[in-house]
Amino acid sequence: MPILVGIVLYFTPFQQSITFTETRTEQPSRYFVPLKGEDEFQLIFTHSIHLTDVIESYKVLSTNELQLLSMEYSDVAIGMPSYAEQGQTLQYENGVYTLRYEDAKIKEFTLHIGDVDYKLNVFYKGEIISLKEQLTRGKSYVVQVQNLSFYQKMKGVQLYE
Repeated sequence: MPILVGIVLYFTPFQQSITFTETRTEQPSRYFVPLKGEDEFQLIFTHSIHLTDVIESYKVLSTNELQLLSMEYSDVAIGMPSYAEQGQTLQYENGVYTLRYEDAKIKEFTLHIGDVDYKLNVFYKGEIISLKEQLTRGKSYVVQVQNLSFYQKMKGVQLYE
């Protein structure tokens, strides 16, 4: 009986994590950041045309959805919003635009790791995780929040302690 309980626990999802699952392959690799006491993180990248930093802030919800909190950037030219839509506010202060979302939630998004030497980081609990160093350039990954079991964690690659 103790063995059966151990097996059940081994395969029971318990650890809420931000996951990066490779797309367009039959055997996708999964990378993950276990969430431990902090439910907010940022995606920080260098815009490929403006060559300035963009900071997207997210909150992880108990439903495993991602709530978009804000996006900060310094140029509204190609690819960056120059006005707020319904449910958003846009503020410009000290050379930085801040787009805030009132109630924007998503289940997942796809992130392409370009083969360029520009910044692409996750900032979580005061630590910077370089996705360009950890993930494969030229590949795409579905980013979502999942509860992982011990088994799934052992099969994946942990990006943060």
